[in-house]
Amino acid sequence: MFESKWIRDKARESGLIERERKIDPVIMFWTLAIGYGSQLYRTLTELKREYEVRGKVSISDSSWHDRFTPELVKFLKLCVIHGIEHISQEPSRVLGERLATFRDVMIQDSTIIRLHESLADKWPATRSKRVAAGIKVSFLTSAIANGPKSISILPENTSEVKTLKIGPWVKNIILLVDLGFYKYQLFSRIAENGGYLVSRLKSNSNPLIVGINQVRNCRGIDLKGKYLKDIKLEKSDDIFDPKLRLRGEYV
Repeated sequence: MFESKWIRDKARESGLIERERKIDPVIMFWTLAIGYGSQLYRTLTELKREYEVRGKVSISDSSWHDRFTPELVKFLKLCVIHGIEHISQEPSRVLGERLATFRDVMIQDSTIIRLHESLADKWPATRSKRVAAGIKVSFLTSAIANGPKSISILPENTSEVKTLKIGPWVKNIILLVDLGFYKYQLFSRIAENGGYLVSRLKSNSNPLIVGINQVRNCRGIDLKGKYLKDIKLEKSDDIFDPKLRLRGEYV
């Protein structure tokens, strides 16, 4: 994705490098791209040491610091755009035979990322006992695209259900979510737009069985008209696929 020649060309195009003398743009790119490891914060001095180890060179502090300019920002933006375009051009996957009737299978989830405490005024953390900053990054991942369909950056205290906007795009798509999205209004919106949902059932839910799609190994058990928690399966391989009613809605 990031060949050395491409990196050098974009370093010149962005104005980051005019003449390669003390700083190699290829080594600098990889130092900044993967030099953080599992750490959320690195000083310029630490990154300089990383550069020297990777390049097997020794450079002055001024040579390193002078490269952190608007031109570096422009260069890194070109790299990000190139990466996104590269992923989007990869061949799409095809769903297996059992899922072939659907357009896609998508997973919605989010994660909290800690930021430097100097950003606490703009992005205050809600799960910290001291002054801290954080954001919630929300991902909608597509099985067909083999990557993220959309990414949103939100305040840390944003509820899970508010990270997902349901619309016509969900038609004929299976959406996988966790219990943070367990809202009957959300279920209805997905159904109204022709979509499908896969979620665990909350432990305190007790929906009414209104029909049976499939039964295996539990024949003779009267299921229709009973509540889910009233059903006692005798064997671990007893399986039934029911139609349930949750607060007046079929699922």
